[in-house]
Amino acid sequence: MSEPTNTDFHKSAGQPPAPLATVPLAVPRRNSGRPRVVIVGGGFAGVRAARGLAHLPVDVTVIDQRNHHTFQPLLYQVALAVLSPADIAQPIRTILRHQKNTEVLMDEVIGLDVAARRVSLASGSKVMYDYLVLATGATHSYFAHPEWAPLAPGLKTIEAATEIRRRVLLAFELAERQMLEHGWHPPLNFVVVGGGPTGVELAGAISDIAQLYMRHDFRHIDPTKSRVLLLEGSPRILAAYPPDLSAKAEATLRELGVEVHTETQVTGIGPGYVEASSRANGAGSGTARIEAAVTLWAAGVQASPLGKMLGAPLDKRGCVIVDDRLNPPGLPEVFILGDLAHFEQDGHQVPGVAQPAMQMGDHVGKMIAADMKGVRRPAFRYFDKGDMAAIGRMAAVAKVEWPFKAHLSGFAAWITWLTVHIFFLIGFRNRLSVFAAWIWTYFTFTRGARLITGDQSLPGWQARLVDGRKKTQEGDQPETVYSQSRTLEAPKVESGT
Repeated sequence: MSEPTNTDFHKSAGQPPAPLATVPLAVPRRNSGRPRVVIVGGGFAGVRAARGLAHLPVDVTVIDQRNHHTFQPLLYQVALAVLSPADIAQPIRTILRHQKNTEVLMDEVIGLDVAARRVSLASGSKVMYDYLVLATGATHSYFAHPEWAPLAPGLKTIEAATEIRRRVLLAFELAERQMLEHGWHPPLNFVVVGGGPTGVELAGAISDIAQLYMRHDFRHIDPTKSRVLLLEGSPRILAAYPPDLSAKAEATLRELGVEVHTETQVTGIGPGYVEASSRANGAGSGTARIEAAVTLWAAGVQASPLGKMLGAPLDKRGCVIVDDRLNPPGLPEVFILGDLAHFEQDGHQVPGVAQPAMQMGDHVGKMIAADMKGVRRPAFRYFDKGDMAAIGRMAAVAKVEWPFKAHLSGFAAWITWLTVHIFFLIGFRNRLSVFAAWIWTYFTFTRGARLITGDQSLPGWQARLVDGRKKTQEGDQPETVYSQSRTLEAPKVESGT
């Protein structure tokens, strides 16, 4: 005879079964006397930390609110329909499936108790730890304007990439329909805010879509007449790169038709428009309004809010200040990795990009192994191999620091960029599918992931149609419907630059 279940008991008592969420699970700190290492975050740092602990006598729990690891440097190619999401993402559980000492929980951390060494999860569970590794990365900062977020999505997740893809492709479709039905359409202006690597890559890829890949796909609009504007607040794009590479990147973008506006501060974002002021000519030139079919955000970032739960010192972006063992002050059992860590080396903060995150993740295993041997932990030191950014279809800039030092641009830099990104993709299938997609795209001028899913509206599009119809009824010509709006003019480029 089988034992009565929880459901049977409540049925016999005339009561509904208790929901599972009301019975919190307390995962013990130790299992068979082995230290438990809890890793929060399944990005570059978290996955590398877990892999580095594979052969140590510890129990590892990896917690992430998503079930997959994303290769973030290629997110922009998902956003611009070169790659499919599955090409650059893989389940965390699959990546770590051969590690018998590792388990994966898809859940969200909502609380940290460093005194009790306990992590609280959204499901109601509480996980005890001997070592805690926080590698939750960064999110977007809209500079105290959270209302801009739904109007100008950033690029940090697969969901954001597919939303950007939807908006960019939908803009062309809506313009085609409007042109067919009414003989005019609002300007196809794509505004990218922020001239760092992500902004540069997005702007170049959007220009490629309009100028190359979709120029023959429409019958009533000319995609090549769309505008791509890159707005950057500092004097040059790719400010973290050497000045010569920054200049070459800007020149390449201009060759692609991208309008690069440096020293331009965004002051407002609304449905279908961006307001910005330029300081490029010395004195302020007032605020310009840019009609925008799609606005994308690649400007500011801030650390994950999880760092605040530690009660440790933070910098102005919310990053946790750590020592050369990646520990916050007074918390030797807590390691902070990747974008969440403010780590300084040789007087400079190590950037929050993939390379340092992976090296930090690798180093955690070495430090825990040192503890188990009873020896001093080795200090972390970042080994900079260089930086690179792709610009359009077959160009890039690269600052190479290893195995030799060089500044590369153009096709040579693009080949370097392609090789490095293929190498660091996790999984043979991902490498093969990405390489095949690139070969197909770059030699056939077609893209295989141009799918529009979800909502079929854009912020401000309908209002611009109503405004345009009203102006045409007043006698304005369709091509001058928006000519009264003060906008940024295409920048003038002096010869020799």
